[in-house]
Amino acid sequence: MYDKIDSNLDFQDREHKVLDFWREQEIFEKSVSNREGSPEFSFYEGPPTANGKPHIGHVLTRVIKDLIPRYRTMKGYRVQRKAGWDTHGLPVELEVERKLGINGKEEIEAYGIEPFIQECKKSVWTYKTEWEELSERVGFWADMDNPYVTYENDYIESIWWALKEIWNKGLLYKGL
Repeated sequence: MYDKIDSNLDFQDREHKVLDFWREQEIFEKSVSNREGSPEFSFYEGPPTANGKPHIGHVLTRVIKDLIPRYRTMKGYRVQRKAGWDTHGLPVELEVERKLGINGKEEIEAYGIEPFIQECKKSVWTYKTEWEELSERVGFWADMDNPYVTYENDYIESIWWALKEIWNKGLLYKGL
C-alpha cells in the first residue's frame, strides 16, 4: 500500500503525489460524507483577508486551524468545514485608497462611494488563488467551493440577527 521510503526522497515529488491522491480520491469530501449520521461538529474558519498575500506566518495559522477539525474527524464526528473570506474593513479601504491615489473621506466621496465600494470588492480577491494554493499545499481542509464571504448580504444579515438575539437576551451591554 505504501511506497518504500527512499533515502534520496524528492520532497516536492512526494508532496505532489500526496496532493494528487487526495484530489483524485476526494479524500476531504469522503472524510465528511462517510460519516453520515455521526455526531456533527461545525468548523467556520476565522477567515483570512484575500487582498493580503499569504506568507510563512499563515502556514502556522492554517495548520493550527486544521488540528481541531481533523481531531474531531478522527474521533468519529461528521465535521463540516466552512472556509471564509474576510472581505471588508479598514485594511481593504486603505489599500484601495493607495491604489487610487486618494486619501480620506472627502476624496472617497469625490471619487464616488459606489465606485469605491466596487474597487474594494474587487481588491479583496487579489490573492485568492495564492491562498487556495497555500491551503491545499499545507493540507488545510475546508470547503473552499462554498465559502462564507463577509461582504455578502446573507452573512451581514446573519450577524445582525445574532446581535439582535444577544440583545434580546440582555447579553449585550455598553461597558463603562
